[in-house]
Amino acid sequence: MHLIWILVIGGLIGWFSGVLIGRDVPGGIIGNIITGFIGSWLGTELLGARGPIVGGFYIIPAIVGAILTLLILFAIGRSGNFRRR
Repeated sequence: MHLIWILVIGGLIGWFSGVLIGRDVPGGIIGNIITGFIGSWLGTELLGARGPIVGGFYIIPAIVGAILTLLILFAIGRSGNFRRR
């Protein structure tokens, strides 16, 4: 059950970061989960363990890290494959 909770929270973090920057996360649900996981790791490394914890994720650093992850991804893949909202 804990694994499902982690996947849901990671997916929500990835989805929310895509909403904040106004672009679709490539890969759909799986892309959201991966973005949430990478963003959580990156944000925690950059900002430290701060803020509320939900499902093992520090929410504020995870969202900031996921936004950075998406911005890096979109900067690398500027070929126009990603849709704007």
